[in-house]
Amino acid sequence: MAAQQVRGVIAPGKNEPVQVQTILVPDPGPGEAVVRVEACGVCHTDLHYKQGGISDDYPFLLGHEAAGVVESVGEGVSEVAPGDFVILNWRAVCGQCRACRRGRPWYCFDTHNAQQRMTLTDGTALSPALGIGAFAEKTLVAAGQCTKVDPSASPAVAGLLGCGVMAGIGAALNTGNVTRGDSVAVIGCGGVGAAAVVGSRLAGAARIIAVDIDDRKLDTARAMGATDTVNSRDTDPVEAIRALTGGFGADVVIEAVGRPETYKQAFYARDLAGTVVLVGVPTPEMTLDLPLLDVFGRGGALKSSWYGDCLPSRDFPMLIDLHQQGRIDLAAFVTETIALDDLEKAFARMHQGDVLRSVVML
Repeated sequence: MAAQQVRGVIAPGKNEPVQVQTILVPDPGPGEAVVRVEACGVCHTDLHYKQGGISDDYPFLLGHEAAGVVESVGEGVSEVAPGDFVILNWRAVCGQCRACRRGRPWYCFDTHNAQQRMTLTDGTALSPALGIGAFAEKTLVAAGQCTKVDPSASPAVAGLLGCGVMAGIGAALNTGNVTRGDSVAVIGCGGVGAAAVVGSRLAGAARIIAVDIDDRKLDTARAMGATDTVNSRDTDPVEAIRALTGGFGADVVIEAVGRPETYKQAFYARDLAGTVVLVGVPTPEMTLDLPLLDVFGRGGALKSSWYGDCLPSRDFPMLIDLHQQGRIDLAAFVTETIALDDLEKAFARMHQGDVLRSVVML
């Protein structure tokens, strides 16, 4: 069969406006699947691709935070079948690397992507964002990147677990090991930070302190379960967090910004033997300067959270079920739904902090 022609959004070059182009999607080969995309969230990572912050392998087919329906599968695919409602993930575990063999597949060091390339009509090969490329009517992925979930869930909600919301919830539940009675501070309350608040509440944290420089985001964090808020534009967040925790600092501090300044705040805002979780993504030129004696003397753990240290096959269905039961409100993350042609405007609104998530509906 000939490749299918669909509409998709590409980043043609560094900092250039995105374009809606015709994309050629080949039939799935061995271990691959074609997915008809129903919804895809607009994530900061897509903006990083557009700005050249990830690599210079242009043109990129943007979009990765998505849900849809499997249309066709290639040879040897058994985990999903045509008609399955799936969330796309960028951690399709291999089962064979040293992390998988040690029973830690959430750290898989050899995750799968589709072997074939989607292209423009002139044959130009596209680089799909995080191996997914879901700002398109259909996309080609490795079958392991498809995670089946309850088909009654809203695609706009389900897709958010494909990246940002899972990263935040997982930073609390999986990486930070937040548990009942803990005090938690979350620095940066965009989509990922707000999700970390939700995860901390789900885990039974007694105190959840949201820190940001935007009162709108702090209001949202409070609505999602924060017990206290700190505007760090006019208040020292380290002193404020200590004051709210008996002078000691929080048991777990989740840094959802990805900057040296906010990381230092997180480091000094935790209790002795507490945990810092970095889930905000730094840029390549950033460096960190901390007194080594303080690193030693304060004890505890300094962790990075990759994708919320999630195992999609375990975590996606669980969180969708909790949402469907009304125990967590994932729909609260969807600020607006838009069309493919509105993506450039959505990037601007995200950059200005006007939205938690814009979701492209296809």
